[in-house]
Amino acid sequence: MQLTVTHQGGVRFDVTSGRHTVITDQPIEDGGADAGMSPVELFVGSLAGCVGYFVAKFCARHRIPIDGFAIDAEWSMAEQPHRVGAVALRLRLPAEVTVEQRERLLKVARGCTVHHSLVVPPEVAITLQVGQRQSVT
Repeated sequence: MQLTVTHQGGVRFDVTSGRHTVITDQPIEDGGADAGMSPVELFVGSLAGCVGYFVAKFCARHRIPIDGFAIDAEWSMAEQPHRVGAVALRLRLPAEVTVEQRERLLKVARGCTVHHSLVVPPEVAITLQVGQRQSVT
């Protein structure tokens, strides 16, 4: 799997995967034009979107109505190193569910791919290519 991030000027980057492009930028106060979500917002949004997908699939399987379903995400930053330190997701499901369904639904939500990728972090390799040469950093 692969995607490409291209610099568009200033602090704006376009993230392209297949036919889809997402703009990332910084708020005006951070030197951007606020043309899109910041990478951190996109990161948290990716987690919430993945949880939403898994919850929606669970609800469809169990015929739980989801019209109006939403997820509110809040996060805080941490230091040393500078990073997202905590994320809180609140699932707002419009339908009533049993206690058993609630427990199973939360288990399914915690089982989403992005959540698992945070709990068991992937190896990240960063290389630098300058001209035709490539070196690992």
